[in-house]
Amino acid sequence: MPFPRGKKPSSCIPKQHTKGPLENQEEAFHVKRSPTSPQGAPKKRSAFIDITNALTLCLSDHDDDAVAIRIANKIQSSNHTKKEKTTKKTHKSSTVTVKNEANLKKLGSLTSEGQPEKVKLGKSPVQEQKASPPEVPATAQPHQVPEEFDIDKEHIGDCFMTAEYAKEIFDYLKGREEKFVLQDYMHNQPDLNKDMRGILIDWMVEVQENFELNHETLYLAVKLTDHYLSCSVALRESLQLIGSTSMLIASKFEERCPPCIDDFLYICDDAYKREEMITMEVNILQTLKFDINIPVPYRFLRRYAKCVRANMETLTLARYVCELSLMELELVPERASLLASACLLLALTMKGLGGWTPILEFHTGYTLSDLGPLVRKLHSIVACPSDDKLKAVRSKYSHNVFFEVAKIPAVDIQKLEEALK
Repeated sequence: MPFPRGKKPSSCIPKQHTKGPLENQEEAFHVKRSPTSPQGAPKKRSAFIDITNALTLCLSDHDDDAVAIRIANKIQSSNHTKKEKTTKKTHKSSTVTVKNEANLKKLGSLTSEGQPEKVKLGKSPVQEQKASPPEVPATAQPHQVPEEFDIDKEHIGDCFMTAEYAKEIFDYLKGREEKFVLQDYMHNQPDLNKDMRGILIDWMVEVQENFELNHETLYLAVKLTDHYLSCSVALRESLQLIGSTSMLIASKFEERCPPCIDDFLYICDDAYKREEMITMEVNILQTLKFDINIPVPYRFLRRYAKCVRANMETLTLARYVCELSLMELELVPERASLLASACLLLALTMKGLGGWTPILEFHTGYTLSDLGPLVRKLHSIVACPSDDKLKAVRSKYSHNVFFEVAKIPAVDIQKLEEALK
């Protein structure tokens, strides 16, 4: 377990804070350590019931032998069944051979009566239409990336990178953002406020770090929490249950070896029962209509950083800014791709690596004027944190594993305005 067994955390925020996963190599595979349950070995996840796969056999009228084989499998021993299968297959093959010989004799008799030796079967108009499909107009062809903007050409032929479809994949994700646009929902929550949400997200950051989960898991869990709270009224007593259940769902969606339900019950100090978490899981999935593939800014950030060949330190600085934005309620309505673009631009400015280039504008679809207002908001968050009590993100990125990017001072506002011109 990521927390010490001697003393459980008594509040939403764990007291112990361990180091996060190593992320020096972006493309390397990470072997996740699956945390054990409080009782010892991981238990089987009870949120899913056992599903028995029923195999339906679709047999034609001429497969009586196959039906006989199926019946023999149930009433005879395995050795005898193998003999029956061999016998039936031999009988079937011999029957097919006899039919083929009869057809050849019939065809030979037709040829001897004056028919041409090579019979050419004509095609119907429908078959001819299927054989020669109409030409696709030039406008329907996939969009060609200009040579100077092609960032995937070096990975052509690599089946793991899917370079041929990378541009289309991120265009599709950007199109899906329109379906998941949120507004400020806190006025519909009489028992909650933005400070409570900030404390919850700060705790979820520590959970992600202690469990060594992927960053995509954290971003997706925050999205699930916001979407559920925008549709359902919640009490403050159930807020931690919603956050931990969202982490459970996101872990099942993103992780190779997700933590079991007992792990999430343990980090909540056993404040909730297993049945309550399972019920909350069902409620969240039903409220979101099981559509949980929500675009997150972390994926766009990795893609856009590749356009300028940013090193790991610059990318980590942009991640730090992006993770700080998770705790700000006013940034919930922002689209993931726009937020990722603004975080990258602010990181490039803080590192003195230039501004918004044409290749970034091509792949993101945003101009410098589109990013200006959001970049200024992010700059104010980095320079003047809204709540000094929420230190999980800053403590996380102050470690040398993350290049201590949290200690980098914010860029001067005048220099930022020059970069936005």
